Amino acid sequence: MVTEVRLRKSYLGDDILDTIYFGGGTPSILDLREIESLLEAIYTNFKISAKPEITIEANPDDLSIKKTRDLRNVGFNRLSIGIQSFDDKTLKFLHRVHNVQDSFKAIENAIHSKFENINLDLIFAISENHGPIIRKDIQHILQIQPNHVSTYNLTIEPRTVFGNWRKKGKFKELSPDEAANEFEYIIDSLCDNGYEHYEVSNFSKPGFISLHNSNYWKQVPYLGIGPSAHSFDGESRQSNINNNSKYIKSLEKKIIPAEVEHLSKEDKINEHLLTGLRTIWGVDLSMIKKKYNVDLMKYNKSYIQNLINLDLATFYNGKLQLQKKGMLIADEICRDLFYIEKND
Repeated sequence: MVTEVRLRKSYLGDDILDTIYFGGGTPSILDLREIESLLEAIYTNFKISAKPEITIEANPDDLSIKKTRDLRNVGFNRLSIGIQSFDDKTLKFLHRVHNVQDSFKAIENAIHSKFENINLDLIFAISENHGPIIRKDIQHILQIQPNHVSTYNLTIEPRTVFGNWRKKGKFKELSPDEAANEFEYIIDSLCDNGYEHYEVSNFSKPGFISLHNSNYWKQVPYLGIGPSAHSFDGESRQSNINNNSKYIKSLEKKIIPAEVEHLSKEDKINEHLLTGLRTIWGVDLSMIKKKYNVDLMKYNKSYIQNLINLDLATFYNGKLQLQKKGMLIADEICRDLFYIEKND
């Protein structure tokens, strides 16, 4: 990965980086020396702002008091902890190694190590009769008062444990209506207690919006390092090979192991829709019209008007923004709004 950092130093041109993010997966299993070598490579090969947001994702069982202090001392100023649930039975069901006591201890260690910017991850809509558990989870969140909360609907993928269970009838996922009810409870509870719902899955206290993730949604170019990592320079996407052995062999030959996809005008417009509509900032249709000569308000006039009539969205000063009810079906709305370029 250090080799890839060096090979990629020109990817972002002269951009000054204001965020560094260690994740997904479990980067906290790296030892301090390995983490320091990656940070050193980044600082050596890129221009970094004076006060960057530097985040690392971690599982609770990795966050001893020594580990959290070491992470803080080497420069991390934001910690994202994969709590997932404050219910031990749910954690076992999700095949998580940690328990609830581990979670509380990890949070305590992070606070004692002077992490002032802490995110907690939660999963909802896990199974039938999960409603009381998510209410308990949210009550714990409100007692702890982290600066940031990320909530994710359990996604069932084929060829996974849950996918196989579903296929065999051993597992029944929640209906869309039941999942929406849990999500509405989360939204109302957090927003009523000082959190801002600034993106479909994310809530923050004032001043603690994730700068790194916000850059994604605002189409700021980024570079991803490591197997399966994705990058975006405004004109193309790159995706690294997802095989560790092939990734290493390629870099030993000084070859970047990435496939490049050049974005068409249609791709770029739909990227703006897909990322912008997930946020409180919405998507600037006037900017798209000016930049790409495509009037999406005209292209989707009846559908957008219907969204407004149903209180799913608002349109003001050229910006289309989803309301709370629209956020519940953001992906569906984005798909319906996608621009398809006609070939004459």
